[in-house]
Amino acid sequence: MSDRKERLKNKNKWKKLFYGLLVSNIIVVLLLLALIFWPVTENEVPSTSEQPEQDSSEFVIRTTKQNLNNLVNAYIVKLLGDTNHHYRISLEDDVHLIGELPVFSTTVPLSVHFEPLVQENGDLILKQKSISIGLLELPNQKIMEYMDRYLPMPEWVTVNPKDQEIYVAVTDMDIQSNFQVAVETIDLEANNLAFKLKVPYETLGIRMLSD
Repeated sequence: MSDRKERLKNKNKWKKLFYGLLVSNIIVVLLLLALIFWPVTENEVPSTSEQPEQDSSEFVIRTTKQNLNNLVNAYIVKLLGDTNHHYRISLEDDVHLIGELPVFSTTVPLSVHFEPLVQENGDLILKQKSISIGLLELPNQKIMEYMDRYLPMPEWVTVNPKDQEIYVAVTDMDIQSNFQVAVETIDLEANNLAFKLKVPYETLGIRMLSD
């Protein structure tokens, strides 16, 4: 009689384990479906309307991928501060973003390659070339939406999941010296990077005399 009770007890135990595993699998599938089919949000790209011109002088500064890479990542480290988020930029033959994204109470490795496209107004668009998030198979738009949601970025950087690109409003950067920066050339394969630096005379306490 005791053997029969033991067998029934074991049978009920395995039943509970089986149903528990089944429920867990159903929950994971539902979460993945929600991630895939949840509507993709679209961020507003900064306005490119012309601003009033100030009297100024313009200089062209040329640099290397390594110098810009060091500057960008130093800025990212300061931006992230004590947060639990991690990502960095590697300037190779393209722009490579490497980091981690939180998924299901853990993190998964993120890797995105972008092609930099200089805009007429001196801003920059990073057009997505390839993207992966660990072993998960999610639509590219959904991964970029996760990037927008979980990766802290400056106010002048806008992630556009729908267009699978990042708009970098370089001309809107808040620089303490009040200098204005714009991109002139970015050719990563040739290691040819040039930026325009506009110095308003008013910043230096210089006032132009009217004719």
